[in-house]
Amino acid sequence: MTTATVLRSVNAIELEQKVKDMYDRVAREPHGEFHFEMGRTLAERLGYAPSDLDRIPEQALESFAGVGHYFDLADIRAGEVVLDLGSGSGTDTFIAALKTGARGHVFGVDMTDTQLHKSESLRRLFDVSQVSFHKGHIEELPFDDAGVDIVISNGVINLSADKPRVFREAARVLKRGGRLAIADIVSERDLPEGVTCDATLWAACIGGAQRQDLYSAEIAAAGLRLTTLRENPQYHFLTPSAQKASATYGVKSVSILAVKP
Repeated sequence: MTTATVLRSVNAIELEQKVKDMYDRVAREPHGEFHFEMGRTLAERLGYAPSDLDRIPEQALESFAGVGHYFDLADIRAGEVVLDLGSGSGTDTFIAALKTGARGHVFGVDMTDTQLHKSESLRRLFDVSQVSFHKGHIEELPFDDAGVDIVISNGVINLSADKPRVFREAARVLKRGGRLAIADIVSERDLPEGVTCDATLWAACIGGAQRQDLYSAEIAAAGLRLTTLRENPQYHFLTPSAQKASATYGVKSVSILAVKP
């Protein structure tokens, strides 16, 4: 299914509200019931280093809803500038800040007020000066051209109905030689319209899963060179409806590294 078809079939306003509602709950009710797993146990199974998790705010980690691990691919170095797309409660943002050190900076951008309030409160409480959180959409980033060394994202780009625009924005803000390191949900086969039109399944990281070859092609079309794509079999969905979609259409987690030439 092409992006144009997706944009016609999904109600973008309803989708955005469903996503906001879902991740508002993720921030407020991290121990509630969702289609997906959350928290430290998930992060460790995906490959996050316990030593890193020990050094970030526990309240951020309890709302962690990532789908894979990519920090080994990102290879964040001291002093670099990092941008986290869909930063949520801040787990990946705070981990990136451990790696940039005080000489670097990590920007987090999210559209959900509750998530931003939680992450900013934790930033202030723990006095993480090299981090700043910003309200915005990943399709229209509030940042200048070519000012970022690395763009990261975890389980968020699939939530967008306009993925080519997301990748173009990532390419725009990256410096030459910069890296895009992400984990996301893709599919092996096209999802039927009944799934892609379901805003609730989309907000649960199912309905927005794009076919893997198209996803990769859109990264390339944005001017980024894909160098690594690996599957994350450690990730799985929790509810029967999500598991059925995953099994039927090959919905899965992948980690990706791409470079801006």
